[in-house]
Amino acid sequence: MNQVLKTIRTAAPARRDPQELNFPAMLERSKAEIARALPKHIDPDRMLRIALTAFRTTPALAKCKPVSVLASIIQASQLGLEVGQNGEAHLVPFKEECQMIPGYQGLMKLARNSGFVKDIYAHEVRENDHFVMRLGLERHLDHHPMPGRGGFPASEAMRGEVVGFYAVGVLKDGTPTFVAMSVEDVYQIRDNSKGYQAAKRYGKASTWDTDFIPMGKKTVIRALCKMMPKSAELSAAMALNDVADRGQSQNISLKEAADGSYEAPTVVDEETGEIIGNEAEQSAPGAYAQPQQAQPPKEPQPPVQAQKNAPKPREDVLTKVIGSMTAACTEDDLNEAYIRAETQVSGVDREILDKEYEKRLEEIRKGDGQVGSLL
Repeated sequence: MNQVLKTIRTAAPARRDPQELNFPAMLERSKAEIARALPKHIDPDRMLRIALTAFRTTPALAKCKPVSVLASIIQASQLGLEVGQNGEAHLVPFKEECQMIPGYQGLMKLARNSGFVKDIYAHEVRENDHFVMRLGLERHLDHHPMPGRGGFPASEAMRGEVVGFYAVGVLKDGTPTFVAMSVEDVYQIRDNSKGYQAAKRYGKASTWDTDFIPMGKKTVIRALCKMMPKSAELSAAMALNDVADRGQSQNISLKEAADGSYEAPTVVDEETGEIIGNEAEQSAPGAYAQPQQAQPPKEPQPPVQAQKNAPKPREDVLTKVIGSMTAACTEDDLNEAYIRAETQVSGVDREILDKEYEKRLEEIRKGDGQVGSLL
């Protein structure tokens, strides 16, 4: 694994143009080491082909660190998703990091593969369709698209504007459950997305602009999945999505992706101690589902003191690993120090480590290779 990280680091110079040219060559040179690092169920040749295709079809990935592109693809494979395959997962640049964002087709695949769900699907509803949702003791959902010639659904233009979305899940025992949201509720969730806000702020088109209907379906699928039993893979995919929606870094390391130990970062509310997810989806008006089997009441738990009980930064470890990079006088020595240090820190400490690595690397390349302080 160290050789993989070393190869990737040394193949990614500070100038972006050479990095873009070297990415395919880096993958080819690292092929044997990558194959040894991957879990047995992941085909290294197929994974490398997916990586190259994603890199070539998404020019913005050239701005990302190559290690993050590879780690994101491996993480998708660990969950059972393929990047670019039927919209199962997407690679999205976030600053200098590549993020793996599951698509709604990927979420439905993971729900079906969980063993808890027999079927799951989503549809948009248009203003000229027949749509009835009944709540109460006998909940019911009925959707008839406006009929056209021969009994087939009429064209989208004839059916009118989209007025809402719904998702249906059928549990293993045959129990149906559903979520329905008006288009206004979906707009509210879209407007709360950090990615959408950033796109508008910089005058760029987002997936909400280019693929509104798939994004609307994904919104109700996510809301539905939050209320259904989930596998570990589906929970991880939804957590990755939530992190990206909050505009935060996923911090997927190559080591964690390869050995399956990656866990998406969580945010804790300092007042309540609760883990924050996508509150808009959980509380959006108009979201309803069939009731699940009642659970026995839980014993009352004392409130979590988020600030007091939060783990303290590992200052001693961070200082030690930064010191090892400070002592490096060549790029090779620095890369070796970074590789050893990367496995010892995570979260905020990992971000600090990356910044100090870049700072020391710049000093060495400018010819200032003497030992100095990075703090």
